[in-house]
Amino acid sequence: MSDVDEEARLSAVHSYGVLGAARPPQLDDLARLAASVCGTPMSAVCLVDRDRQWFAGKTGIAEDETPRDISFCAQTIPARAQLVVPDARADERFRAYRNVIGDPHVRFYAGSPLIDDDGYALGALCVIDDRPGDLAPGQREALGTLSRQAAGHLALLRSRLLLAELGDELARATQREEDLVATISHELRTPVTAIQGYLELLAEDELPDGCHRLVEPIQRNGRRLVGMVEHLLTGARPAGAPLPLHRTPVELHVLLAAAVRSCAQLAEPRGVEVVVEPATQASVVSVDAARLTQAVQQLVRNAILFSPPGAAVTVRAVYSPAPAIEVCDAGVGIPADELPYVFQRFFRGRHARREAVPGVGLGLHIAQEAAAAHGGRLTLSSAGAGTTARLTLP
Repeated sequence: MSDVDEEARLSAVHSYGVLGAARPPQLDDLARLAASVCGTPMSAVCLVDRDRQWFAGKTGIAEDETPRDISFCAQTIPARAQLVVPDARADERFRAYRNVIGDPHVRFYAGSPLIDDDGYALGALCVIDDRPGDLAPGQREALGTLSRQAAGHLALLRSRLLLAELGDELARATQREEDLVATISHELRTPVTAIQGYLELLAEDELPDGCHRLVEPIQRNGRRLVGMVEHLLTGARPAGAPLPLHRTPVELHVLLAAAVRSCAQLAEPRGVEVVVEPATQASVVSVDAARLTQAVQQLVRNAILFSPPGAAVTVRAVYSPAPAIEVCDAGVGIPADELPYVFQRFFRGRHARREAVPGVGLGLHIAQEAAAAHGGRLTLSSAGAGTTARLTLP
């Protein structure tokens, strides 16, 4: 085996995270089963490191590791085949090994290599006796089967290790995201709020001719910036943080009308008509009117932004079997492969990115959070063109 191949093999061995660690019970069980099947007092699941062999599973063996230079299992790696030594004292390869001359006085050895899914020989599952012996054909086959089981358990252990590391990295990434959003929001809100205050003072003062028409667009864009900061703060709340609610009785169609009015300035320049279907009955629900209105605003805003000019967006209240709000559009729709991700923070689909649709990918997340805080749920359905958002209340 070349030095490069050996380094790759050692890297694979270390990737399982069992060297020097507590022995997994499953590998101890496999060692005991191998000893029972083969009728030997000792057995081990052995991983061969650079200068040692580590017993990741064992029975009848006192040590946790032994030097590689007296490792029988190391001999299975170049051949990648089962090795059977009926009597080590009569075998020139092993007769001078310290573990043959002294404790544990190895005489009989049989080992099947541990080959992982990437083709690396990690070590061997071996059985050992202090008396000469041999294996019957059925025992040799069973030893090979058990070695494959041991390799499978090692693969499972590595998968769990990788998942744990991925979970830790995701947690760190989420915390970095929240810290960044909080910092940006604070750094934006403080100066923008100050600018808004000074503009209000200017608007109250006597200004030279023509100056008032300059103040108004500055105020309008300042309010837009403040709204964006609030949007970021709302959508980037830490995961699991409770959303406080101040419930009051409110009629659904009144809430819908307020949400639609707030989106009028977005719909008109795009030539999109927002239609609120007449209420068929009065339905009073106990909700946080501000939170729920904000959620409906997000749904209506999305419907407008993804609708072509001349299209209509329909908003309705549904009362059976449970109170619900539906927002329907005839826009581009949501591809099936994107539907599972639309509620994730900062997710923007291909169409939104390609067409530079305004937004940062928080609207649906904010609406879903509001629905969940009320004990309800938000669902989206889209088949080709058009999307229907349904916010159901308990």
